[in-house]
Amino acid sequence: MRIEDIMRKKVITVSPSTSIGEALLLLRTNRIRHLPVLEEERLVGLVSDRDLRDALPSHLLTHEDDDMILQKPVSDIMSKQVITAHPLDFIEDAAAQVYEHKIGSLPIVENERLVGMITESDLFSSLIELFGVNRPSSHIEVQVDDRVGALAEVSQVFRDAHVNICSVLVYPAQNPPQKNLVFRAQTIDPRPLIQQLTDKGFTVVWPKEGGSLL
Repeated sequence: MRIEDIMRKKVITVSPSTSIGEALLLLRTNRIRHLPVLEEERLVGLVSDRDLRDALPSHLLTHEDDDMILQKPVSDIMSKQVITAHPLDFIEDAAAQVYEHKIGSLPIVENERLVGMITESDLFSSLIELFGVNRPSSHIEVQVDDRVGALAEVSQVFRDAHVNICSVLVYPAQNPPQKNLVFRAQTIDPRPLIQQLTDKGFTVVWPKEGGSLL
């Protein structure tokens, strides 16, 4: 799945001259946490709710210039080094960017123009859909040797059992060079499938005997 499939195309933006007070009102009214800053349609910065909170006067202390702070432009507090992504990037690459840089959103830029926006919440929702956990399904984990054809052989058992696979993940097992294949299977009762996997000589590491099936 690519970013263009999940990005929000209607993005609320501000200009560098927009006041901090106006930006704060936009965030609260639209229940968003980030505002791209555009100058002649070009992305020049990003203002987050945290940036605005840090700039606001303290509730405990008052100063003569408190009102003046709200009139200052967002260019005074915006982040100018903005991490962006392209519409044709894959969502897993976008998720890696968000994770690596510890940011809450990614402006989507194409030909130097802002064309969309995604947040960590958008990515989280999309990954849930990709993993298939938003549909009735069961988690089945099979440990295999790290060799060509292992995934196809296990998948054949699912096919023979007429059980649809919602998603597959692969990660290293605790005892390399083996790997764990994690399936979301479109069945509520995976016990017959688990029995068939076991009969074929595969090691099912989840569900464990007597453990939860979901």
